[in-house]
Amino acid sequence: MSRKGGFWRVLRWTAYGVSALVLAVVLGTIVPRPLLPTTATAAASTTIGERILILSGPIHTDIAIPLNEETRARFGFAGEAGVPLDHPEGRWLIFGWGGRSFYLETPTWSELKPMPVFRALTLDRSVMHVDIAGPIVEPQPSVASVGLERGEFENLMTFIAGSFARNGSAVIPVEGFSYGYADRFFEAEGTFNALFGCNTWTARALREAGLQTGLWNPLPSTLGLSLRLHN
Repeated sequence: MSRKGGFWRVLRWTAYGVSALVLAVVLGTIVPRPLLPTTATAAASTTIGERILILSGPIHTDIAIPLNEETRARFGFAGEAGVPLDHPEGRWLIFGWGGRSFYLETPTWSELKPMPVFRALTLDRSVMHVDIAGPIVEPQPSVASVGLERGEFENLMTFIAGSFARNGSAVIPVEGFSYGYADRFFEAEGTFNALFGCNTWTARALREAGLQTGLWNPLPSTLGLSLRLHN
């Protein structure tokens, strides 16, 4: 009888935990952050900025900014590390922040291993992933487009640049790791955890650019929904 009682007690607390997590995700999506929009500040600027893209996968989001002379100069260190910023077909410069172990050791789902998953669920060091892309088909469900005022775009670039760890003023490439010829990894600021991971980094970057996101967006789907709700 006591064994049965223990089983039901564990089951009940598990149900409580799942319910609390679901509630946190729902509230994290519908409660805006910041609480008040910054449209009044943005409206004061009449200078047209840039259009950016938010690229969503099943569990990860990236930010794509236009690849032009300005962004080539701003992120020239990526070119020095091997990202072909001058590729004639390059149109977008793509940034993603994530857990070091999972990012580096899981280029495809077929290569998923237990240790990177364990580190992602606990604590891991972080890396920045930089890639380029040619024309990206729009519209499509995995691509969201956002127009930014000039000052907002500059704030976004400053935030992204500040996410790279540095030795003095120099960024720190992760040697020997890439998914292909056009991308590179760099050491990043901050520690990674699945609850406050790549998508919360993307959300913070977008808030720096003057957008409202949800209070807590651990998944691409909740981040996308919060952007549609609050902007």
